[in-house]
Amino acid sequence: MATTAPAPSTTGEPAARRSGRRTWLLTVSLAAALALLALLSAGVGAYDIPPGDVLSSVQHHLGLGGSALDRVAESVLWNVRLPRVVLALLVGASLGCAGALMQGVFGNPLAEPGVIGISSGAAVGAVACIALGLNFFGTWTITVCAFVSGLATVLVVYVMSRSNGRTEVVTLILTGIAVNAFAGALIGLFLSYADTAAVNQITFWQLGSLAQATWPKVLAVLPCAALGLLIAPFYTRKLDLLSLGERPARHLGVDVERLRVILILVIALLTAAAVAVSGVIGFVGLVIPHLLRMLAGPGHRFLVPGSALGGAVVLVGADLAARTIAAPAELPIGVLTALTGSPFFFWLLRRTRRKQGGWA
Repeated sequence: MATTAPAPSTTGEPAARRSGRRTWLLTVSLAAALALLALLSAGVGAYDIPPGDVLSSVQHHLGLGGSALDRVAESVLWNVRLPRVVLALLVGASLGCAGALMQGVFGNPLAEPGVIGISSGAAVGAVACIALGLNFFGTWTITVCAFVSGLATVLVVYVMSRSNGRTEVVTLILTGIAVNAFAGALIGLFLSYADTAAVNQITFWQLGSLAQATWPKVLAVLPCAALGLLIAPFYTRKLDLLSLGERPARHLGVDVERLRVILILVIALLTAAAVAVSGVIGFVGLVIPHLLRMLAGPGHRFLVPGSALGGAVVLVGADLAARTIAAPAELPIGVLTALTGSPFFFWLLRRTRRKQGGWA
């Protein structure tokens, strides 16, 4: 009896090619959107500078031709606008990448950097510095205090959640929730002792803002952001293996505990540095990785760097909106990200529960 050989499967290669084209298209689209938004953000404001003039001035400063603008336009562009654009890019990239790593480490699309207390811990350092009037590092004092307290908080959470040489994800999250509550109490305590001027500064800082962006602040966040963004892609393959489950990942040679320690430190580095210079900006680390996961799949090889690029796009765009929506007043950027991120979080929660059969 003649048998017909099964037709060779042709779904694997085309599927891989389609996935590759999709990620390539997303990368190009995000890069183009970032370039366009950065150009608009550098030129739009109370003192408008045409995009052509922005490009000409940048080319002139890079020694690539172009021409310098008049004195006022040069000052506005290089002392006010460009530091703000670059800072938004670095903070957004740091928060987006940290969110992707957090979700990969915890295996949960609802995770974000604030879960383990990094943001609230950094906020405690900054609020204490403002309320007590500390100035031992000059203009860098608030940034240094926020960064150190953010890293210290992560170490405390990790040590408290560790038992018998291992760290359970659930225990880590619950410890983070407790630390977040304690940090909130400390912030309230400092607010009760602060004067009116300090309270106003603390309130605006807690809502997130890039209004005080300067080149020194860019230089403060740049080393930490660059280090974290460079380290993260080296662990994407191990994150893919971890997504199979802890036991399969261990059988495939992944030291799960060591991986968690390294990536939590990277997350802390990225988040604490971002919070130290911009205040608390929520939902970027939650929304961006999940959107990209929906569009390009769960593979971390694209998801981690893609989330950094997407975070930069969102924050540069949000900062532009914060400066222009209510001009001449300025909205806190954290308010805008929360207004858009909260409904998305609720939708994501409902979608996740439906998939698990929790809701009809």
